[in-house]
Amino acid sequence: MLPNVISKTITLEDGREIIIETGALAKQADGAVVVRMGNAMLLATAMSKKEAGEGVDFLPMSVDYQEKFAASGKIPGGFLKREGRLSDYEILISRIVDRAIRPIFPDDYHADTQIAITLMSSDADVLPDCLAGLAASAALAVSDIPFNGPISEVRVAKIDGKLIINPTPTQLAQASLEFIVAGSEEYILMVEGEADEISEDEMVEAMQLAHEEIKRHCQVQKELTIAVGKEVKREYNHEKSDPALFEKMHADLYQKCYDAVSKMIANKSERSEMIKAIKTEFVESLGEEHEFEASLIGPYFSKIHKEAARNLTLNEKKRLDGRKLDEVRPIWSVVDYLPSAHGSAVFTRGETQSVTTCTLGTKMDEQMVDGAVISGYNKFFLHYNFPGFSTGEVKPNRGPGRREVGHGNLAMRALKKVLPADDQNPYTIRIVSDILESNGSSSMATVCAGSLALMDAGIPIKSAVTGIAMGMISDSKTGKYAILSDILGDEDHLGDMDFKVTGTEKGITACQMDLKVEGLDYNVLKEALFQAKEGRLHILKEISKTLAAPKADLKPHTPRSFIMTIPKELIGAVIGPGGKVIQEIQKDTGATIVIEEKDNMGKINVFSSDETSMNAAISRIKGIVAQPEIGETYTGKVKNIMPFGAFVEFMPGKDGLLHISEIKWERLETMDGVLEAGEEIQVKLIDVDKKTGKFKLSRKVLLPKPEKTENKD
Repeated sequence: MLPNVISKTITLEDGREIIIETGALAKQADGAVVVRMGNAMLLATAMSKKEAGEGVDFLPMSVDYQEKFAASGKIPGGFLKREGRLSDYEILISRIVDRAIRPIFPDDYHADTQIAITLMSSDADVLPDCLAGLAASAALAVSDIPFNGPISEVRVAKIDGKLIINPTPTQLAQASLEFIVAGSEEYILMVEGEADEISEDEMVEAMQLAHEEIKRHCQVQKELTIAVGKEVKREYNHEKSDPALFEKMHADLYQKCYDAVSKMIANKSERSEMIKAIKTEFVESLGEEHEFEASLIGPYFSKIHKEAARNLTLNEKKRLDGRKLDEVRPIWSVVDYLPSAHGSAVFTRGETQSVTTCTLGTKMDEQMVDGAVISGYNKFFLHYNFPGFSTGEVKPNRGPGRREVGHGNLAMRALKKVLPADDQNPYTIRIVSDILESNGSSSMATVCAGSLALMDAGIPIKSAVTGIAMGMISDSKTGKYAILSDILGDEDHLGDMDFKVTGTEKGITACQMDLKVEGLDYNVLKEALFQAKEGRLHILKEISKTLAAPKADLKPHTPRSFIMTIPKELIGAVIGPGGKVIQEIQKDTGATIVIEEKDNMGKINVFSSDETSMNAAISRIKGIVAQPEIGETYTGKVKNIMPFGAFVEFMPGKDGLLHISEIKWERLETMDGVLEAGEEIQVKLIDVDKKTGKFKLSRKVLLPKPEKTENKD
């Protein structure tokens, strides 16, 4: 029996189609759809338990995006030859979908929920990441899981001055900006991307176009929901309620919380202890036997504290730590902090601190990417570490989590825009940011410290890059709003909009936004972006006091690079049989040598932190690739002695025949005692056989010619 398949089609402006269908696959899931564009096919499923776990007061949701290697006709690498843990690329897409989907769930929905998105078939002309959010939302739309959707995601890029929705990989390679934008019909939820130092107005224009496309996607999903009969969602009751307790707590504690936050204490720990004391005093005042629901005291107190802090900012334009709305916390920075690193910097802003290193390696240090869709090598990568002690916590080190991967990727995108072009940069560059203190926006501290570390290492970046985390608190009823520069961790939790913007003096290089403001006015967004620009330029001015431009030279212990090109046919001579020649050179000199064919030529890159080592390696290579010239004199080494002469290696890897008649002017009857194997002699190249290419050498032409003796009667 054939399944009852229901499908809907979205037609893009250029005629390409996105097809959403349900009813054929994964029918035991709460919701399942296949989203197809060209030959790219994504299966998305949505599952959610009926009841919430005991004591759970949040949404325990996981979003997993995975690409099957079979989707592109590949077999996974490694020993197991099967898909393993999610790659960083898959984690980043999972995070983008999560950040767009999570805000649309009701605040009181707390059941375990799982969204799984799988790339089942790939298309070289379709980037699947921009379809993942649409697929996840559509799976929820055809389920009975409660959510305030639908939503969708699209990629918007500017190519040759024109904005394009969901460009092909070829088009994207030429883009001056590219953002993935997620939103509902009413408002934008999430933005993430990078750009070539664009203006704030360009960014807003791209977001507006993306939102118009998103609205069309949402309308099609609504039609799909009606077609499958899932307009009515399941009923649930995941939160206990005690109106009497909330009324009492609000009456007793709101003013205390307001007075506490009004003290505007800069130190995070002191501020936290002061708020905690208010809650503790209230709990103690209730006594051990009271009629209220004890499990609700914590959530209710957080709600009241949040209300007080928000009202302080909205009504009095004051912040928790006493700063003005557009004021950036005090900054101090230093470079060359770690003497053995190739480049290092410490960047501290308020209670957030990053120690960042820059390490320069060779082509052999490039990061290999082996994915189902994307494969290749990265010569610039950034790692972000967030240990527990940075926030005064005790937690085990289990390796980088999704947050670390996401923050590192944002900083990497911000910095890569100012790196020199590949043909001007011989190095593989690794940036590592270790967060030692955190109270808001450690990813932006990573950008600032990373920029300083690159300049300290002597990498000729185009310009320094800085970043700032912005926030906004708003009240839709009164129309009041406050835009906050350089937000604290607490302000991040309190706000309706959290966005991070990075850039140079010229413009924006990357951004990451999470917006929760219904019906956000684009004029307000522009205001926030321009306030962010002022903050970025202020930070740029501050770090320029530490280091204003890349250092003119590398550190003494940093490997230097020497690049030379040779004819393609000589690559084999430098490498030697089985790599013997190049391995011997590296062993003897201590230099690292990388050879690759590029533009129909051989490109040789020699790396060494020791000048003598590098010069020795270069000399050896030049000796191999140098072309013998007739008439030139060489210092050769006798390799083999034969009855008719000797074979002499006059250039590395090049032997010539020194005939017995060319050794001396005097006639030699035998080679006995004339030369010894290993002996060094001066020879001259007198001819090259045109047919065989064999070299003919002479020694006697370099010796004084004996004068002829006259015969006397």
